Amino acid sequence: MDQGGPISSDTRINERIRVPEVRLVGPNGEQVGIVRIEDALRLAQEADLDLVEVAPQARPPVAKLMDYGKFKYESAQKARESRRNQQLTVIKEQKLRPKIDPHDYETKKGHVSRFLEAGNKVKVTIMFRGREQSRPELGFRLLQRLADDVAELGFIESKPKQDGRNMIMVLAPHKNAKAKSKATKDAGEGS
Repeated sequence: MDQGGPISSDTRINERIRVPEVRLVGPNGEQVGIVRIEDALRLAQEADLDLVEVAPQARPPVAKLMDYGKFKYESAQKARESRRNQQLTVIKEQKLRPKIDPHDYETKKGHVSRFLEAGNKVKVTIMFRGREQSRPELGFRLLQRLADDVAELGFIESKPKQDGRNMIMVLAPHKNAKAKSKATKDAGEGS
């Protein structure tokens, strides 16, 4: 028993449209009405255009007279443009300990600042060991201090919360942080 090939996701054009009648739309978007498929194909040939099925699920299917090559090119351009405007969210992680040395804290703060300037979110984790777990307020204060120190670059997206042995907080960059940091770099290079 022949099951047929896979269902094509391609748009059907011209002779591939196998329905008795279609709702025809003209080349400038004007409604022509419900037309027999033979008449629609003849109109397409006379206008030197393709008959393209734009809404196959409609009853009857909607077909439009258009230049199919141009249509495919423009839809590919739109898809490329939408991909270009998409923004990828990257989450960087920085781990600290409650009893951190001041110099180590400054180094870690520098990393967090750099991540936020690059437009990335930062997940700050404080790891507690042994008896440190009974003093979560130390971790909370450290996270609060870090958030205050980088306040001009980012804001607290999720407040510090205890998660077993760790305390986690997420910092997100301000919406215009990337543009602002680029502007200051450009100004610094010009002088």
